[in-house]
Parts: sequence; C-alpha cells; structure tokens
Amino acid sequence: MIRASIAGGSGYAGGELLRLLLGHPAVQVRQITSERLAGRFAHRAHPNLRGVTRLRFCALDELSACDVLFLCLPHGESSRRIDEFRARAGRVIDLGADFRLGNAADYERFYGAPHARPELLGRFVYGIPELNRDALAGADLVACAGCNATAAILGLLPLYRAGVADSVAIEVKVGSSEAGNRASEGSHHPERSGAMRSYRPTGHRHMAEIRAALGGEIHFSATSVEMVRGVLATCHVFVNRELDDKALWKIYRSAYAEEPFVRIVKERSGIHRYPDPNLLAGANYCDVGFECDPFANRVVVLSAIDNLMKGAAGQAVQAFNVMHGLPETSGLEFPGLHPA
Repeated sequence: MIRASIAGGSGYAGGELLRLLLGHPAVQVRQITSERLAGRFAHRAHPNLRGVTRLRFCALDELSACDVLFLCLPHGESSRRIDEFRARAGRVIDLGADFRLGNAADYERFYGAPHARPELLGRFVYGIPELNRDALAGADLVACAGCNATAAILGLLPLYRAGVADSVAIEVKVGSSEAGNRASEGSHHPERSGAMRSYRPTGHRHMAEIRAALGGEIHFSATSVEMVRGVLATCHVFVNRELDDKALWKIYRSAYAEEPFVRIVKERSGIHRYPDPNLLAGANYCDVGFECDPFANRVVVLSAIDNLMKGAAGQAVQAFNVMHGLPETSGLEFPGLHPA
C-alpha cells in the first residue's frame, strides 16, 4: 500500500481528496492536517465521511514520513514550507497555485508578489494527465492545474494541437465552491443567491496557465453563478480555415478516443446535447462539445467539469495513478448523478 497524507485537509478540495483516497485500492491514508481542527475527527469538517473513517486532524508540524504528500494549503504556504514537505515525502502533489507557472515573471505579474522559491518553478510537472502524461509518469513533484484552466485547456487542446486555432475568447461560469469554505462578503447568502456576477472580466490568474499550456492569443473572463459545484467554459475560437462538424469530430476523436476521463458530448437533440456541469458532480470527467458558426470562421467549444474533482482532487488522484503506474481510473470510477 502507498502511504499518503494530506496537508490542509479541512477545505472542500481536501475533503474530496480524502473521500477519494479512502476508497482507493492502493492507498493507506496516514494523516490529515488542519491547524484549526487539530485533534478533532475528520467528519467534523466533512460530515459525509461520518462512519467512513476515524481519522483525526493533526497539526502540520506533526506530519510524519509518508510516500506521497498532497498539499491543499492556502496560497503561499506550499512554497514557504516546501523543503519541510519534501523531507517528509518522496513525492509531493500540490493542489494549490504556488508551483503551476514555470516562469517567475509570470507568477509575479499574476499573483502580485515575487515567488518565494523561483528556482523550483520548473521542477513541478503541470498536473493535467491529458496534457502531460509522459512527464507525470515517475514524477516526484506535481502542481495540479486550476479548475478554470483545466476546463479551458481540455476543451481547446485538440484544436491547438491540430494547428487550426488563431485566437480564442473564453468565458467561464463557476460555482461557489471554487472560492473555498471560508465565508466572505461575496459568499454571504443574500449576496450570492440568484447572482450572476462577473468577478474577473480580465486578468484572471488562470489565464497564465492556459497561455502557458496552449500558447497564442488567449482572452479569459470569469463569472460567478448560482451553483455550488461546477465550471462551464464557453470558448469562442477563431480558426484559420473553414471547418465543419465532420472535421471537428475527426479532430476531437483523434485527440480523445483513448482518454478515460474526457467525453465528447454533442447530440442532435434533447436538453443534454451539450456539456452540463450539473451532471458531473462528484465525477472526474470533463465533457467537451463544439458547434460551428455558419456565419463566421468561429467554433464554439463547450467544456464542463466538477471544479472539486477534475479541477482539483480528482485530477490529483488521476495524476497520482499515472505517477505510480496504476490504472488511471483507480479510485475514480464514480460516474456522477442524474438528477443532481
């Protein structure tokens, strides 16, 4: 059994990660940390796990040696204590943003401060398996991608690899769990209920990840909607040659026919003919659809994920499986719910 621990296990991503690892056939969960809840049972933060585990939270300083350490910590904490974490585990998988970018200048531009350990930025493999599967195999340091970036990259990757995309404008609609479990003015129920609030029309941090992965001219905006889980990315792709549905099917099938967690969703009729994040709650799938604009050289790509799964904990477990040569679907077989 592979010994795994979770640093920062009391948040939403940490809770999903714990749920997945407890059911993983090759994993023994050793420790989970929370400074605020140290000494208390895991189900105090994650009531869905009541009766599933008797693990208690411990403090970060109480972490002992393990094979893999998953980091679900507040921004800046991973980079500040990375030497300590690497001393405790042979492999580190960071679900936070500290090591996603490979360039210190990009980090400072999008995060507003110099990186604490810039010499390590290039050492972490960007953790989207569909993008970096070969590099993940055998890796010891992995930085999981942002949820919005994951949805956008997986939706667009086939078009960029085929060389048909000139530029793209991406609009993501995101659920409230993306902001974490700490209360804020924006998450206050009277302010959030019924909201459709543009919170980052320009300059979103995840744009740096998308540009690094795909290159080219990319624009990005984000809107909060009344939904708990989920990301729906609507990507307006301006292409450099005329395409029809048959050509798009060929491009996407060629890219994703063998991918266990990417599904092409494009039906001729019905209310579920395009990707819908509501159908993906608890699942590690990314559903991708597309539509040709008959009046312009534009393709609209739709990509949906559960931000806490394919955009966080599920992606981390999928990367973990690739790193250890395990079946990529291990611990990730849940198909989602309908209705949800």
